[in-house]
Amino acid sequence: MEERYNPGSVETGWQERWEKEGLFKVSEDNEKEKYYVLEMFPYPSGKIHMGHVRNYTIGDTVARYKRMRGFNVLHPMGWDAFGMPAENAAIQHKTHPAKWTYENIDNMRSQLKKMGLSYDWDREVATCGPEYYRWEQKVFIDMLKKGLAYKKNSSVNWCPSCQTVLANEQVEGGLCWRCDSVVVQKELSQWFFRTTSYAEELLADLEKLTGWPEKVVTMQRNWIGKSIGCEIDFHIDGSNKAVRVFTTRQDTLFGATFISLAPEHPLAMELAHRTGHEWQVEEFIEKVKKEDRAERAEGQLPKEGVFTGAYCLNPVTGWKMPVYLANFVLFEYGTGAVMAVPAHDQRDFEFAKAYNLPIRVVIQPKGQELHPETMTEAYVDEGVLVNSGDFNGLPNSEAKLKIADYLEFKGIGKKTVNFRLRDWGISRQRYWGAPVPVIYCEKCGVVPVPEKDLPVELPLDVKFTGERGSPLADLESFVKVKCPECGGDARRETDTMDTFVESSWYFARYTDPKNDKGPFDKDKAGYWLPVDQYIGGVEHAILHLLYSRFFTKALRDLGYLSIDEPFKNLLTQGMVCKETVKCPEHGWLFPEEVDVSGNKCHKCGNKVEWGRVEKMSKSKKNVIDPDHLINQYGADTARLFSLFAAPPERDLEWSEQGVEGAFRFLNRVWRMVYEVKTQWSVAGGQGSESELPEFSAKMLRALKKKTHETIKKVTEDIDRFHFNTAISAIMELVNAIQLYLNGHTGENEKFINVPALKSALEAVIVSLAPFAPHIADELWEGLGNRGPLLNNRWPEYDPSAIIEDEVLIVVQVNGKLRGRISVPADSTEEFVKSAALEDEKVREFTVGKEIKKVVLVPKKLVNVVVG
Repeated sequence: MEERYNPGSVETGWQERWEKEGLFKVSEDNEKEKYYVLEMFPYPSGKIHMGHVRNYTIGDTVARYKRMRGFNVLHPMGWDAFGMPAENAAIQHKTHPAKWTYENIDNMRSQLKKMGLSYDWDREVATCGPEYYRWEQKVFIDMLKKGLAYKKNSSVNWCPSCQTVLANEQVEGGLCWRCDSVVVQKELSQWFFRTTSYAEELLADLEKLTGWPEKVVTMQRNWIGKSIGCEIDFHIDGSNKAVRVFTTRQDTLFGATFISLAPEHPLAMELAHRTGHEWQVEEFIEKVKKEDRAERAEGQLPKEGVFTGAYCLNPVTGWKMPVYLANFVLFEYGTGAVMAVPAHDQRDFEFAKAYNLPIRVVIQPKGQELHPETMTEAYVDEGVLVNSGDFNGLPNSEAKLKIADYLEFKGIGKKTVNFRLRDWGISRQRYWGAPVPVIYCEKCGVVPVPEKDLPVELPLDVKFTGERGSPLADLESFVKVKCPECGGDARRETDTMDTFVESSWYFARYTDPKNDKGPFDKDKAGYWLPVDQYIGGVEHAILHLLYSRFFTKALRDLGYLSIDEPFKNLLTQGMVCKETVKCPEHGWLFPEEVDVSGNKCHKCGNKVEWGRVEKMSKSKKNVIDPDHLINQYGADTARLFSLFAAPPERDLEWSEQGVEGAFRFLNRVWRMVYEVKTQWSVAGGQGSESELPEFSAKMLRALKKKTHETIKKVTEDIDRFHFNTAISAIMELVNAIQLYLNGHTGENEKFINVPALKSALEAVIVSLAPFAPHIADELWEGLGNRGPLLNNRWPEYDPSAIIEDEVLIVVQVNGKLRGRISVPADSTEEFVKSAALEDEKVREFTVGKEIKKVVLVPKKLVNVVVG
């Protein structure tokens, strides 16, 4: 063991040894309880960032701790490697997406290994590899045969520049999130997964996810969006057709004064035909196509609409109700048509005011009378029905049921359950993705690719420019094929799958990644799944997690899995943040471009402006290069800082002082171990406690107690993911060891109890092992033990060692603090009361007064009540 701590040589040496010994390789072992910990796998962008460092350090800490607790731990890593970012980068760098991706994987793998992460690299997967997406294609075909995959025309967000479909979340302010082009609506034939078939189960099984943050469960519940209501037919005036609406507020049906249709509704143009409103309707539809669908759904846009020229009849009042197209109505939700009740729905109220449409009150609050002409907002709370025929006087909650029954009896409506959740559109008109494994034959129709012909490999010998969409459509060798059923000429599907498909089952592939007979062995998956602890950002709370849940249930029903849910526990870690710095001439600056002492830009010398602390991002350059951090301080320091600076679920604010503090602490531990190793024989001892002077015996008892308190505290805190307080407890034990050493200098040095000192140091080192594994292994062997620590069992604390010898009792007189006393921990109630009454400071307030009663709160306080 060297005198000075050199993290570079220590970490390199241990990483080589861990790899040589195959320390992180794992297989099924029915004699051990399994533990599967998984961090969301990264997109191979080229370099890891501090968010990766934090995320993966959290997972690695848990994996190492569980391994030392005796669990059989699976901790894998791979790459979410398909998708548009690789295409955009390839275009920018004039290279092929495959070359770009695999070079990035190699670089990032090297970076992750430098962090000392305990991944079983034999299980590594890259979703862009044919050996991976082959089985994804097989599952697609199975889903197609079962009716869980289908094709239909759909209105989609289309980026004319990227030439692809975008999810609602990929449209920002009406623009493409990648290239800022204006997004338009386009009708395309798309492949879908029937997620709605699992809507009820996806909702019900949220109750099973007791290890998930309530915030995420709520987000999923709202996204699935179960609504219980009625479908009601409103007949079109002068036609034998009807507009069907879905509503959860059938109690307000008598107050419906107009109909709002989604601009995408198939009746939109038909209703306007020969009314004189055709061009206004067409113009409005085109306008809405350019609006942000997410903003429309959330009601963030001004309420706008256009009259179609047509009317519907209210089935209970007979009123003629004008039919409008409205930008806040989405075709994907319900039936794409809304019965508008402006007196009792705020959106309808705002729309009615804007277009001078009638407002009719049908629910009156108790003790108040509403008048349409004086209302400033819709009344949406409970009340009693008025202006509602035979239902007048009923509480509206009761009227909901009775009106629903009435509609069914009359045949003009029916009770219905509706979900906000839509089927998952998986078609992408991009190149860098897993090909959809179907063939189109004029004679046979849609034909699945035979299993023996899988995988349908993505051809790599294409000239990729990024222009005119995917090059697959122009590649004859890919497109032209023979029909597997009739042998005639046919063409291959050129769409690729949404990259969320790859990330919806990768956790299962990790259980058997080399399997070439199927996606994975069912028994191996049965041993490891579900994932015991999943870790990732809250930004994936809806889509990725929901799709993974759907995929798990589909794989179960296809016979691949035996579980209902993929992730037992979920941790959503906070972001890594740093203040931004801006130069008036050069814009955003990287940290190394700023002269902090002079508050100036290194490039031009201008004064810089310090911005707020926000998420690290390349665009604002408030980033720290993990390589630089590791090269300067070591991976253990980077790991320790990322866990100590904030609880894992909270945002972490970058602090150079915090990093230096973590580095100083590791140096302090190193020096302490080196001092003990070189100055005292770790095999020696100084006799029993009874032979020591009182001062030394008392310090020894305190050290032993602190050692076991620390083991208990660190164990409990890691179990609760309170890593920062666990590390703080280790620091306190180091302070206690130093206090013990400081009390035994000079002539008192001979009273040092070396076994107890060694035991305390070992507790520090073992407790540090999940957080800072390299230095822990080095120091463990430095004290004469056999490493690596990952092969050692986690220590157990001795309950008898942490029993208090004395307790501090607060003494009050008439509720006011008057003194403090120390008494033996096992004192009787009478002894404590007597000691309190005899305390000199307390007596100042009791002498000459009547003591009415003495109240004892065991081991906390005594309250003396005097007259």
